[in-house]
Amino acid sequence: MKILGLTGGIGSGKSTVGRMLAAAGIPVIDADVLAREAVAPGSPGLAGIVERFGEGVLDAAGGLDRKALGARVFADDDARRALNALVHPAVARLAAERFAALRDADVHAWCVYEVPLLFESGLDAMMDATLLIAVSEDVQRRRVMDRDGLDAGAARARIAAQMPQDEKRQRADVVVDNDGSLAILAARLGEAWRAVTGEDRAFAATEVPQG
Repeated sequence: MKILGLTGGIGSGKSTVGRMLAAAGIPVIDADVLAREAVAPGSPGLAGIVERFGEGVLDAAGGLDRKALGARVFADDDARRALNALVHPAVARLAAERFAALRDADVHAWCVYEVPLLFESGLDAMMDATLLIAVSEDVQRRRVMDRDGLDAGAARARIAAQMPQDEKRQRADVVVDNDGSLAILAARLGEAWRAVTGEDRAFAATEVPQG
């Protein structure tokens, strides 16, 4: 079984593409989902975060308050590196378990690993191919503002904190531009899937939020 690394900047529509792939019967392992599992209540990951950042990052139910934690690490490189050192090994372990289960089942020729920081973390080196969902800066900023309720300055700051999209374009094996409709996105995804795998597959223009 081969692994396609799926990535894209904030507001690119990466999560939308992940759902399109999953709806077509392709197994998609989402690193964000694994990250939530890694810091679930009672987990060693959450305990490590509380030890490093204090109980102020917990919500009333004792779970992780992601907004509070995000406010702590967004503009602090040292804090962000500390958080990644706590979470990334657990995510990698969970991902390896999912890949092993899919290989043991021996049903699928390809699976997808959806990772926001695929290139930043160096995980692209472990993929058989990489797919970048790209978007123009204006569209990206507008989506981030609408989705997260941010003003233009805050949206620009979130975008600027990520690896420049031009650099990601140079590193990706295949790029899907997502400035248009869901129907256009689905058609382009079909072309990209064919380019990577050699398989013809149709993807539905499902009405799901852009991620």
